[in-house]
Amino acid sequence: MNTPVLEISHYTKSYDGKRNAVSDLSLTVREGDIYGFIGQNGAGKTTTLRACAGILDFREGDIRIGGVSVRQDPVRCKQMTAYIPDNPDLYDFLTGIQYLNFVADVYGVEKAVRKERIARYAAMFRIEGDLGSLVGAYSHGMKQKLAVTAALLHAPKLLLLDEPFVGLDPEAAFRLKEVFRELCADGAAIFFSTHVLDVAEKLCGRIAIIKDGRLVADGNTDEVRGDESLDQVFLEVLGGES
Repeated sequence: MNTPVLEISHYTKSYDGKRNAVSDLSLTVREGDIYGFIGQNGAGKTTTLRACAGILDFREGDIRIGGVSVRQDPVRCKQMTAYIPDNPDLYDFLTGIQYLNFVADVYGVEKAVRKERIARYAAMFRIEGDLGSLVGAYSHGMKQKLAVTAALLHAPKLLLLDEPFVGLDPEAAFRLKEVFRELCADGAAIFFSTHVLDVAEKLCGRIAIIKDGRLVADGNTDEVRGDESLDQVFLEVLGGES
């Protein structure tokens, strides 16, 4: 059995001490997994991803990356992880290449390695001609491509993404799916939220559905789906809500 990369154990988060945004969530993402995290707005997807990335504090449960607790050693966990939010907040006053070099410096990526990876991924996402421009002049889609390129520079063991396909053109979305498969073939794992059920159905080997902060379905995509489409299963899980 593949080694666990991300282990979420009884994770619970409340912002006001009264109502839980996420309640007793447990799931495991293993090496080679492309794992889709599905739910409506406000279901708890972003809260969970931010906790996994070590940027949202929590007191109940535990989250481990590569066997290391996010609560006990957040720096070590971040070294193994890359997180891309749904709306990347980049440094607008830097050029694209300055931003990429800044991120590479943070993770200690050697110059020869970063040069090769920047060239590869910038060409893949067709932003190589824009790296000399200020990030503030980038469109949302270009910022998304830059954020993805930056996230890949240190070859993360775990890639966490919040709605990664929003704002990407069809070619870039296709390339990102290829990157997902390459990373997982090398032993990494992908855990991402999405509203695009067709993408989850075709791309993900495993999926989890969250409703009102609680996990309501989790497992192999074919098993969760059964003889129905993922859209049908999702609507049934939500009780027919649109």
